[in-house]
Amino acid sequence: MSRKLILYIATSLDGYIAQPNDDLSFLSIVEQEGQDYGYADFVKTVDTVIVGRKTYDKVIAMGFEFPHADKDAYIITRTPKKSAGSVYFYTEDLKLLVEKLKSENGKNIYCDGGAEIVNELLKADLIDEFIISVIPILVGNGTKLFNDGRPEMKLELVSVKSFDKGLIQMHYKRIED
Repeated sequence: MSRKLILYIATSLDGYIAQPNDDLSFLSIVEQEGQDYGYADFVKTVDTVIVGRKTYDKVIAMGFEFPHADKDAYIITRTPKKSAGSVYFYTEDLKLLVEKLKSENGKNIYCDGGAEIVNELLKADLIDEFIISVIPILVGNGTKLFNDGRPEMKLELVSVKSFDKGLIQMHYKRIED
């Protein structure tokens, strides 16, 4: 079985993953004690994470430890930086990295954002599955999850789950041509 690259991300109903100034506070409207929306089960299926440097910096600036330090984590950046344990700061071609990772044995690969990385992966036709949680809010402005100018991609619905706080989680897989 070949490894899949899976985007697991939350967005507002109008398609934003962050408000202006990288504000993620709108995500808190669906916080619920004991509810992780399937995240713990999902991360058990992956052993490698790809995340953009801005997203990585945002997590660290919020005072959190990097949550994926127990996996091979590739921080996609333009600025070289020394790796720390299994956290690698990657400055080379993203497509080559993903193709290499997919050719290796292992669990699935988790794309944890941000938008620049997601859109580069879409342009290169490298995302195999999408697990998108829609937060019940229209934020009106910010960082869009999907940019214009990407190729068309046909998807098959795997599942839809709704939750008490109004979050809807959709799981799609790419249909191979």
